[in-house]
Amino acid sequence: MRVLRALTVAAAACAAIGLSAPFAAANPAGGPPAGGPPSGGNGGPSNVTVNPYSVHQGSSMQVSAAGCHHGGTVWSQGNFPQTNLSAGSIGFATVRIFNHASPGNHTLSVKCHDSSLVATHRFTILPGNGAQGGIGGSFGPSATETALGAGLVGAAALGAGAHVIRRRRPVRGRA
Repeated sequence: MRVLRALTVAAAACAAIGLSAPFAAANPAGGPPAGGPPSGGNGGPSNVTVNPYSVHQGSSMQVSAAGCHHGGTVWSQGNFPQTNLSAGSIGFATVRIFNHASPGNHTLSVKCHDSSLVATHRFTILPGNGAQGGIGGSFGPSATETALGAGLVGAAALGAGAHVIRRRRPVRGRA
C-alpha cells in the first residue's frame, strides 16, 4: 500500500511539472526577444551567425539571424542557392555549399521579409570535400534484425534448458 501511495505522489508531481513546462516556455521572462526590436518592429536582421564558420565545398552550414519575425532569405552569390530563413525571434536556415564554389573568404546576406535592410556575415569555404561521416550507429536495428536476434536468443535458451534437463536425469541401472 505504501508503494502505491508513493507512486501516486510521484505521478502527480511529474504531471504538475509536465503541465507547467508549456506555460513557462510560452511566457519567457525578460520582455522582447534578445538581439532585435520588440515584436512587430521591422528593424531588419541582426546577430547573424554561421556554424561552422569554415565549411568544405559540398557541405552544409547553419545560418541564424535575430529580428526576422516573419522569416526571410539567405543568399551568397555563386556559393549556395537562395534559402528561406524560418520565422520567429531567431530564424534558422541550413544552406548547402555548391561543390564548385570557389575556396576562400566569402560573404552571405540575410534579408527579412518585413524589412528592406540587409545584414551580412563572412564565412570561409575550404577546398575539397569534407569527411562523409555516414550514419554510423545512429539508427537502431530493423524489424527483421530484431526478429532474427529474438529467435536466436530463444533457440539458445531452449538448447540450454534441454542440456540442463538431460544432465540432471539419473542414469537408470545405477544405484
